[in-house]
Parts: sequence; C-alpha cells; structure tokens
Amino acid sequence: MLGIQLTNTYFKLMKRILLLSFLGINSLFAQAPDGYYDSATGTGYTLKTQLKNIITNGHDDQGYGALYSAYENGDTDNYYENDGTLLDMYSENPTGNDPYNYNHGVKKCGNYSVEGDCYNREHLFPQGTFNQASPMRNDFHHVVPSDGKVNGFRGNLPFGEVSNPNLTTQNGSKRGPNTTDGYSGDVFEPIDEFKGDIARCMLYFATRYEDQVGNWSHAMINGTSDQVYSDWFIAVLLDWHNQDPVNQREIDRNNAGYNFQGNRNPFIDHPEYVNMIWGNGLNFPAPVNVAISEITHTTATVNWEYTATEVTPVSYDVYLNGSLLENTTNTTVSLDNLTEGTNYTVFIVAKDADDNQSTASQTKTFTTTSDFVSIASEDFSDCDNIIFTAYNEASDKDWYCYQNQYQMNGYQEDVASKDWLITTNKINFNDYTEEKLGFLVKYKYGNSPLELVYSSNYDGAGNPADFTWTSVPNVTLPIFDSGDEKEEIFENIDISTISGEVYIAFKYYSNGTPTRWLIDNFSIVGKNDGSLDVEDSIITKEIFTVYPNPSVSGNFNVSLKNTSKASVQVYSIRGSLIQTFETKAKDFQISNLNKGIYIVKISTNTSTESRKLIVY
Repeated sequence: MLGIQLTNTYFKLMKRILLLSFLGINSLFAQAPDGYYDSATGTGYTLKTQLKNIITNGHDDQGYGALYSAYENGDTDNYYENDGTLLDMYSENPTGNDPYNYNHGVKKCGNYSVEGDCYNREHLFPQGTFNQASPMRNDFHHVVPSDGKVNGFRGNLPFGEVSNPNLTTQNGSKRGPNTTDGYSGDVFEPIDEFKGDIARCMLYFATRYEDQVGNWSHAMINGTSDQVYSDWFIAVLLDWHNQDPVNQREIDRNNAGYNFQGNRNPFIDHPEYVNMIWGNGLNFPAPVNVAISEITHTTATVNWEYTATEVTPVSYDVYLNGSLLENTTNTTVSLDNLTEGTNYTVFIVAKDADDNQSTASQTKTFTTTSDFVSIASEDFSDCDNIIFTAYNEASDKDWYCYQNQYQMNGYQEDVASKDWLITTNKINFNDYTEEKLGFLVKYKYGNSPLELVYSSNYDGAGNPADFTWTSVPNVTLPIFDSGDEKEEIFENIDISTISGEVYIAFKYYSNGTPTRWLIDNFSIVGKNDGSLDVEDSIITKEIFTVYPNPSVSGNFNVSLKNTSKASVQVYSIRGSLIQTFETKAKDFQISNLNKGIYIVKISTNTSTESRKLIVY
C-alpha cells in the first residue's frame, strides 16, 4: 500500500472546477505555451534581452511567504526515493538513502544547530546582494528549499569547484577554496546531480534582472548588464550546464514555477540558449521526432531523427528514466527486460566528434502493456451519474457531491451519523485476477473513522447494517488527529483475496467527535485472460473507463465500452485544448500529461462524457 500526501495547492485547484466548468483543470503545462518564445529571434546578448522581456511579462510576484506552498508542487521527491518528501538539493542522495528528510510544512526554520533540524528558503543568488528587495527575494526560479544548516554553511558564497574542502555536508556538497582560474576565495560546490539545475537557475536570474544586477557587488558578477557574471563564474556555469543536461525534475519544477508566478526559466525550455548567449555561439539542436513503437509487456523500440544542419552528430546517448542506457551511432534502439504495466521515460542527446552535447530531445513517456482492465471507476465529474448509492441509516446528514468529489458532511451532524456509500451494482471478482484498488481521501475534524468494506450477502436495497460486511484487505484509513486538513492517496492496493460477487461500501459511523470525510477517484482494475464474458461485471459510465487515475506517470489507459469512432479532447487549466485526436480503437492511451488536474472529454456518435484526470 502506498500512501502519498497531496498538497493544499491541489485542493485549491480542485475548488476551481466549478468555476471553470468543463474547460478542465491542469496546474501545469507539458511545455511552454504556444508562442511563448516567438520574440526570441536574436543571438548573444540581444537574445538575452529578448528573453528578459518575455519572462518579465506575466511575472506575478506572489510574496515570500507563498514559497513554502509552491515547494509542495515544485520540490517534492517524485524522482529518487519517490516518497513525497521535500526535495532539497543540499541533502538529496540520488543513489541511496537520504541522510534525512523533511515533510512539506513540517520543521520549517526556526532555529537549527545541525543538519536535519529544519528547512528554509535558499537564495541561489544571495539576497543580501540586492538588500532583500522584491521581486528577486520571492522568485521561485532561484529560491529553493534547503536544509537550514547547509544554507548557513553556504551563506553568501559563490558557487564553484572545490578540491580541498574545509567542510563537506552529509550528501557530499563541499565548501572550500575555488579551483577555477580567476577566483581563489571560498566557494560552495553542490553534488554533480544538481549542478546543471543550479547553473540554469543562476542564468535565469542574470536574464530576468539584467537591468538591475549591474549595480550590485559580488564576486560572481562583473558589473555589466550583458554578460552579468565574471568570466571565471561563467566558465563554471557553462561547464555545469553542459555536463548536467535538463531532466524531468527540472521540467516539472519549471512548470510549477509558471503556474505559481506566471513566468518560466527559458534555459530549461531551451537549453541551447545558454551557449547562444554566453558560450561560443554553438547552437547544437536536439534530436527530433522521438517515437516509441512496438510496445509489449517487456519491450519497446525507440526511433528518432536528426535534421538540423548546424552540427554533425557522431553518436547519441539514450536516457531511460533519467539514466544513461547506452551510446549508439544508430537512430534506433530496442529496449528489453522492461516491467509489465510500468511507466518509462526516454530522451536522446546527440554528441559531436569533440564530445559536445546537444540539447536533450523532448522526453517521451510510455507504459508497457498489461493485461489489467478497468473494473470500476468513479471520479465524480458527473455527480448525477455515479456508480455509488448513498444510504442514510441514521441522522439527517448524508454523503453528497461537493465540487466534483463526494463528501460525508459528518462534522456538521446534530445527531450521531450512520451513513453508507455503496456501489450501486455488484462487482464479480470471479471474472478477474490480481485485482487492485485505488482512491483518494481527505479528512478534517474529530476522530470518527471511515471504513472501506465489502459484502457478498447484501441485497442492494435494504438496510446495509442488517448484512455481513468485511473490511477490504490491505486498507487502513487514517484517523484525524489535529491541525489542518489532511489528504492521502491509496494506489495499487492488492484486493485479490476478495472473491465472488460483492458490493463495496464506504461506511461512516460517528463516535461522537465527527469527522468530515471526502473521497475521489475510486478505481478497481484486474486481469482477465480474455476467455471470460465480463461486460456485466464491469461498473462503467456510459462511454468509457480510465485507469490508473490518479496517475504518477501522466499516462492513462482508456477503454471504450463499445467499439466506436471516438473524438478525444484534453483541456488545460486556462481552457486551452492541449490534446485532441480521433480513434477507432476500443483501448488506447492518453499520454504525457504533467502534474496537475485535467478534464478529458470523449465524444462518440451517440453521446459525450467528461472525466477528471489527476497526475501527481
């Protein structure tokens, strides 16, 4: 069982569903909006000023206090331990266990004496240099979460390369004399994993604030508005940028920053801009037309092209899930020994004869095939047509629809509540194997429990208390203790020990200290061998089922109830149509969605249906 805490930002976005109706909700973009960089047509410092104008326009300063909430969306570890904790570049161990972890909103500094005491906000470009002025002080694109003690170790030091450290942190970051020609004072060196990330943050800062930084004084800067940084420091940043290419974690953080304050880091969207401005002018474009084909349970084929004429590549590095898989002179590779039903990402980097690297290609995400099918699915997008029935055993309160989710309003009860939310039809578990369950809960107030139970003798109409109910295996719903609202996602819960035809129910009995419970995105999937007639045992809406939902990868498997030509549309938070296609396939995928909430709209020749999709 995997429980992942959702963020308050997520639920703030959920509340906007009613306002945006079926235009859809998505907290992030998969890439820069169309036309965002259309005015970036120059080279050198002309290009830099063009970018400055682009990223200044729309920048909406959210204030210093809001950064902690923004970190929940942009700095969560979904990449290394994948445990939902705070991702701190100064304490993350990318190849093993972290020396310590922080949960968002817990152990914020505060006082500290050693590493692991608390976390705070680290200004990669030191805020003392600009007298803590806004919007620089509050800019998400260069203000990152950091262990308080390590933040203090770094202080206002420049970044640089250290060979003889006088201090080494628990994740291997170092402080000591700089080894780069041109500066010999103490510097701070992060681990290799995050050098490119930090370099691109610093180059963003030099671009966004080029008209101010020339008036400041620091060893990193040269007093100009064009180059901005000293020669020695530019050399460090270019090395780090080229040695540590953009990865999915940076892309996701850039998207979060755009959602938070309305502007982007152009050097993540277009890494080639770095060399075009500060380097040798080399424009080494990325491979294009990356395609994944011949996907099976355990294999896939990757193809790409190189069409640019600026540079002649001699080989290609292929990255699978962010790690170098192989170097090849071909433009195709076969991926083997993959895991069934698993999400993977692939991107390609071209290399020339001097070992210069191109910009990374677009990251492609795919899911290996699986025999899993959707058995039951409910996201409460259409609360007049759900797969559950509410039953009020006692009190005048009941389960009801609340902002496209379902809520037990127990916290307002005037007499003890006894309320059920039961699947309207039975689910035939005999038709499947390896059944898995997923759903979301949110809870606040009191400590009245919520139970998830099933029954094989419930008749579907009478008082459910008169029948036998058994706890759904491997599910223990939390109890509210204190503080703010809490959220939890349960994913891939093994419920394969359930057999026969059963009803499943959420059972709420107040114990005198009522709790407000909310549920969303309920789904059950399982396998069948294709020999069973299982249509009657699948609880669906009119047109389609979709799973997994929520999704970690941004990929969703869709099954039409009947084979029919269908039009598929996916909408973003701003009402933009971000995916559209037609299909005659009964089973297909919606792929490559970034973190956030979406509305998918599917139309056939007879009806139209919309569903909420969540990527976290």
